[in-house]
Amino acid sequence: MAKRLLVPVDGSDPADAALDFAFEEYPDADLTILSVVDPTDIGYGSVDAAPSTFDHLQQRAEDRTERVLDEAEARAEEHGVTVRRETVVGMPSRAIVEWAEENEIDGIVIGSHGREGVSRVLLGSVAETVVRRSSVPVTVVR
Repeated sequence: MAKRLLVPVDGSDPADAALDFAFEEYPDADLTILSVVDPTDIGYGSVDAAPSTFDHLQQRAEDRTERVLDEAEARAEEHGVTVRRETVVGMPSRAIVEWAEENEIDGIVIGSHGREGVSRVLLGSVAETVVRRSSVPVTVVR
């Protein structure tokens, strides 16, 4: 039976590097690409936002997620790999760990720095949190 791997994608260079690593190192794996829509990035919690503004922000987030998954799927096709696409809404590190646990994933391959600058310092690294909380092996790609 093929190893079931989860590769979180966010359109960043490190996420692309993690995808390429998974394609090269695990050519026979059953790969799932996962995009996480972070509610804090689209204003879920903003009580004062007008419904039309919220709808617009949500649509932009959904469009971006589809674009990220389309690009990751195209990279997979270039490597002759078929992937399964998934999207979840939640805090990225928690959503990645929970999705892996709920879907019997054998391992996670993740890029090391999806966010940069102040937000990464304040929020901590998603990859670092996934490594600490995951019950399955995690490979961090730089």
